[in-house]
Amino acid sequence: MAKTQIKADINFEQELWKAANELRGAVAENQYKDYVLPMIFLKHMSERYEMRREELRSLLHDKNSDYYTTDDKEYNYVLDDPDEYLSRNVYIIPKEATWEYLKQNAEQDDIKVIVDDAFDTLDAALGANRADLKGILPRIFVKSQLTARQVGGLINLLSNPKLSQKENPESDVLGRVYEYYIGKFALAEGSGAGQFFTPGSIVRLMVEMIEPYQGKIFDAACGSGGMFVQSLKFIQSHGGDKKNIAIYGQERYDGTLRLCKMNLALRDLSFDVRLGDSLLQDKFPDLKADFIIVNPPFNVSQWHPEDLPENDPRLFGSKEEFTTDGNANYMWMQTFWSHLSDIGTASVVMANGAMTSNNKGEKNVREYMVNNHMIDCIVRLPDKLFLTTGIPACIYILSKNRDGKDGTHRERKNEILFIDTSKMGTMESRKLRVFTDGDIDKVADIYHTWRNTGTTYSNIDGMCYSATLDEVRKQDYKLTPGIYVGTEEVEDDGILFEDKMAGLKAQLVVQFEKGNELQKRILENFKKL
Repeated sequence: MAKTQIKADINFEQELWKAANELRGAVAENQYKDYVLPMIFLKHMSERYEMRREELRSLLHDKNSDYYTTDDKEYNYVLDDPDEYLSRNVYIIPKEATWEYLKQNAEQDDIKVIVDDAFDTLDAALGANRADLKGILPRIFVKSQLTARQVGGLINLLSNPKLSQKENPESDVLGRVYEYYIGKFALAEGSGAGQFFTPGSIVRLMVEMIEPYQGKIFDAACGSGGMFVQSLKFIQSHGGDKKNIAIYGQERYDGTLRLCKMNLALRDLSFDVRLGDSLLQDKFPDLKADFIIVNPPFNVSQWHPEDLPENDPRLFGSKEEFTTDGNANYMWMQTFWSHLSDIGTASVVMANGAMTSNNKGEKNVREYMVNNHMIDCIVRLPDKLFLTTGIPACIYILSKNRDGKDGTHRERKNEILFIDTSKMGTMESRKLRVFTDGDIDKVADIYHTWRNTGTTYSNIDGMCYSATLDEVRKQDYKLTPGIYVGTEEVEDDGILFEDKMAGLKAQLVVQFEKGNELQKRILENFKKL
């Protein structure tokens, strides 16, 4: 399958970021997305409407088409029939909310009012057909410090033909721009951006490992929807159909949820994403998902487990034994497990500390998960993969499909696969590491070879190890891959150990002599002061 190399800046995106930076002085960096992304969304919806309208015009004039007519009344009726658009997941956009209208008025002194009015109009048009899209375009330009010239300049920039889906129908142009901006905004925002962004290479690794071809996909901390978008890309790269997946998500921040809805609507995905704190306000109590792909907030403290009902169905036992107010990591785990279908698999980004923590409320859950055959695989991640946090992270893969009865995967209930990727990845910048396509393929292949029937798996020193549950128990239920995979074999350079030691000793003696001489000179210089 053909894959795209991950790059930090490609084609027109560098220019887009420079354009966003022109908002400096009037808009804080962590607010860029609030202005740019809604415009991209409006442009996309407008272009899709214009493209469908032109298609209908062509059909109505085509004598070989079932739409052909010479009756002006019939012509206009079809051209303005909402069903002709809704059938293609397109919405009729009033003139004042079209991109063409904004472009025509970009130089007007009241362009900020015009844009906000366009958002209101589009929001009403979308909400009339889909209640879940109501309210995703807030009125923000008039009250901003942006000048009319800055707003008009942004419109003119986004009007570049290279950024047009209409001009590039085979390319997900606006989707790419949107995704790129989210990543760049995360970099600009700092630590707070972790609430809505997970770097693409991590998500791709998670998706490639658990292979969400079809079924219900759930993300209880969905942020801007990156997990869903990468799942869609996986399906498309394997020749699948997005109609075979159903998307469910929950997000606690209203602004981030709006970003998610726009992101999913850009891809024509049907979805049900809801607002709320997944830890204390589970909005999908009855949902059983086939795939869970999630990066929940790490190490959340003071999350108030005392507010949970005593009989919360997510808990493996009593609140006192299976929760702690000091850390919510394993409440997340219990939440995800409760939402898996009978054959479901979850891929969860988690802080490394969760693999070894001895706090009763955390370790009890970890022991329970090991003893009850819930953990399929643990992947240690390298540093600098995240834009916004230095917390070391790993991936937990949980599965209810470990009994080998589906004919595709072997029985592995009494095993856990450990993979160490700490030495993998390529530095895109001084601060950011990404997994390459080769890295992702290598890790996914190891997991699939271990998990699937008809394959032959072998441990690789320093890379992967299939441990029995008894081995894990002997390690006091610690799940750090390094404990199990060991160190990779070092190539013998042919030099005898005794010779190496003699050389090192001689080198050390020389360094000591130089150090003593330097110390003597410094003391002599002090005497001269």
